[in-house]
Amino acid sequence: MRSNGTAGQGPVEPDSRPWAVPLAVTFAIQTLVAFAMYCAPVMAPVAARDLHVHPSAIGWFIAIAYLGSMIGSATAGGWVARFGPIRVSQLGLVLCLGGLALAAASSFLPLVALGAFVIGLGYGPTTPASSHILVRAAPRSMFSLTFSIKQTGVPAGGAIAGALVPAMILAFGWRASALAIGFACLALAFAIEPVRARYDRDLDPRAPISFAAALTPVELVLREPRLRGMAVASFVFGGVQITLVTYLVTFLTESFAMTLAFAGFVMAASQVASVAGRVLWGVLADRLFARRTMLGLLGLGMGMSAIATLASGPGWPAWLLFLFAAVFGATAVGWNGVFLAEVARLAPAGRISEATGGSLFFTFLGVVVTPPAFNGALALTASYSAAYAVFGVPALAVGAWLLAGRSGARGR
Repeated sequence: MRSNGTAGQGPVEPDSRPWAVPLAVTFAIQTLVAFAMYCAPVMAPVAARDLHVHPSAIGWFIAIAYLGSMIGSATAGGWVARFGPIRVSQLGLVLCLGGLALAAASSFLPLVALGAFVIGLGYGPTTPASSHILVRAAPRSMFSLTFSIKQTGVPAGGAIAGALVPAMILAFGWRASALAIGFACLALAFAIEPVRARYDRDLDPRAPISFAAALTPVELVLREPRLRGMAVASFVFGGVQITLVTYLVTFLTESFAMTLAFAGFVMAASQVASVAGRVLWGVLADRLFARRTMLGLLGLGMGMSAIATLASGPGWPAWLLFLFAAVFGATAVGWNGVFLAEVARLAPAGRISEATGGSLFFTFLGVVVTPPAFNGALALTASYSAAYAVFGVPALAVGAWLLAGRSGARGR
């Protein structure tokens, strides 16, 4: 039998307020910070020429951004406890504006790299902050689904980037487009101010926010065996996800000789499919499968999708390319909501934001190390398809491990 959690180890009883409002707020925040993060891969083929680097260098930009996200997520628990989840989210949105402005302001590569780091600092804390809100608002019967819907903001941001950024670049150039996205983040930071009093409650002005305190969430995850297992899975899955999001547009423009606009639409299709996938996987995890089982199946799906790139080529018809992108996106970008719901269930009482931040530290670690490793595989093989396949194998292995251990996993 599957349980939705117990006192002291799982979702707390939600309050009486309608859950649609906090879900809408957290979804909007997640979408905008993801848009800020994922506009860079779409801009890469154009921006690279302006910056005099190879388009594959976008991997380093994303790695640096997620290095900032690692720090932002690990420190989020203390910041949320002291200032509240909405205030922390507002700060994250403002940091995204600052990072985009830095990256767009100059052709000096260290300044561009600093901009990436600042974007990551803004991106990282928003998920722990939203978990702090949703764990009190989500109905138990829709716990996984609620987190999955909120997490559709990540691929929604990627889909918006894929669909809109090519047109924005044609109209305004990539630098002005980056600034416009940043100011959209700032506008949302102001727009959510009216709800701050509702959710920034029970604050602890003495909550630790030192560097040493930032290690506490990581230590929590390493100390708890089931959280540690989730961290390992997310390390691998996060790496596969970032290979898809970071390199798909460049892969298609260079290996398939596609236009930037068409490649952007293929990326958008992969992200739209992941939106649908996150909702579907959340429903299945609430109604049919244990969350560990669902994550194992997704690991198999993303691993096989990555390996399937070996069969791809310019001769593929458009429908097959869009189908491949949809399946890859639904699995490689669709796992996060179920993962976060499981982390929230496994977290010790009163430490959900810490457990989420500590787990995301390892997710972002996978995202940080994978792009440089992907670039290394690309240099050795001179093939994007082969590089994708290399990172599909660990996902297959983790998926099989999660499924093999499902009989010993208790609860949802």
